Amino acid sequence: MDDLSETLRNLAITKRLNFLIGSGASTPAISLMSQVKVTEKEIKAARTKEEAKNIKLIEKIKEVSRELLHPQKNTTNKNKQIQLKLEEYKRLIKVISEILNQSNSREIPREANIFTTNYDLFIEKAVDEVLAETTLVFNDGARGYFNRYLDSSNFNRTVSYEGLNNNYIDELPSLTLIKPHGSVNWKREGKEVQILNSVIDEPDEPMVVPPTGFEGRDTFLDNHFHDMLRVFQLELDKPESVLFVFGFSFQDDHIARMIRRALRNRSLIIACFCWQDGDKITYRNNLGYDKQEPPKNLKFIKPSQFRNKNKLELKDLTEVLRGNL
Repeated sequence: MDDLSETLRNLAITKRLNFLIGSGASTPAISLMSQVKVTEKEIKAARTKEEAKNIKLIEKIKEVSRELLHPQKNTTNKNKQIQLKLEEYKRLIKVISEILNQSNSREIPREANIFTTNYDLFIEKAVDEVLAETTLVFNDGARGYFNRYLDSSNFNRTVSYEGLNNNYIDELPSLTLIKPHGSVNWKREGKEVQILNSVIDEPDEPMVVPPTGFEGRDTFLDNHFHDMLRVFQLELDKPESVLFVFGFSFQDDHIARMIRRALRNRSLIIACFCWQDGDKITYRNNLGYDKQEPPKNLKFIKPSQFRNKNKLELKDLTEVLRGNL
């Protein structure tokens, strides 16, 4: 086992476990915003190039999410790409479940949080399939049965199994999914957010925060999104926590500010996985450490730190958590 891989795995087992997953995790099934190409006609219809790219990207995310929920029988290269990415997410969820089962519940809760700025349904679909094989408890903050509504008070729940004769209590591993930028299956219903098992289409629009550069303003204007970011901040403020960051470049300034504030918690470790070695400079700059050294509890994990790696993909995060990379 590689020393770095062993160190990161031990952090996952011994600390309060958190993940921040960005759009890079879902590539190439879903393109990055910077990779979206638009025509002059599309720009004219949307008024600005950025808005045209937003519209096109959200439509792509909807399309991929529909395929996840209702796979087509005719397999195309595009469908294969989506299924391969789904398998990567499933392997990640499985290893999180394994780590939680190995952790000592007397020292830390057997729970993990995944915060994602992605609107797609890769994580939800992966969890749905993994639940058939594990005892993992999944919490997406919803209340209700037939009609499910988002309620931030449902986060931070602990579930335990009590012996038939009340002779022991065993905390079950649980995974909480928090989406502070919304999802393509969220629909606004008055002052509430309904979570559906389908993609929201016209005439309704999904409740998401488009990557316009004003995410901070849009997020804090909405109480639901604000509540979820507050959960993010509170989790990072807890003692002996670890945050694994993947596919996220910190271009969202409001989240970058939260990360900088959270790093004042000296017992917090943030391990940021870089797609390529050169991304470390970009991530540092986006976090505001272009003119000063970042705190020691912020770690940048580069491909060159592992054998025969020139880029780090989602499957590599899984292998690190297994201690195999």
